[in-house]
Amino acid sequence: MLEPFFRWCESTLVGRAIADSVWAFPILEAVHLLGLCLLGGALLVVDLRMLGVGLTGQPVSQLARHARPWLIAALIVMVATGIPLFLSEAIKAYYNTSFWVKMSTLPVALVFTFGVRERVARSEGMEPGPRCKVIGAVSLALWFTVAAAGRWIGFS
Repeated sequence: MLEPFFRWCESTLVGRAIADSVWAFPILEAVHLLGLCLLGGALLVVDLRMLGVGLTGQPVSQLARHARPWLIAALIVMVATGIPLFLSEAIKAYYNTSFWVKMSTLPVALVFTFGVRERVARSEGMEPGPRCKVIGAVSLALWFTVAAAGRWIGFS
């Protein structure tokens, strides 16, 4: 049902240009991975703090506020590189289970991060409560799934 759309994506000017280039895909992939590192850092520092691990001298709310711009910057980098990467291998993605796991989990992780996690993190003080710890653990699980599935796309 979606296959014609995926074929069209791969046939776009951007998709073809990246697929036909020797350097475009690896450069985009490298920048995408740098974005993943930035995203992971911005998420981990807050999620681990929400779990009561690390940076315990700083309130969760303050740490979340300082990490937010880095999180948003990382997401911008990842979307800006992820779309062209997808366009260059859309048919491969269509038949790749890891792609579908990533694309199914990603919106859940985004809504959870900016809807639930952010609200809880803003209301926490120095000592994260049980609710905060559960939210931190769920956030880690969601984003680990997105990242692991994304990395597995290239290996399957």
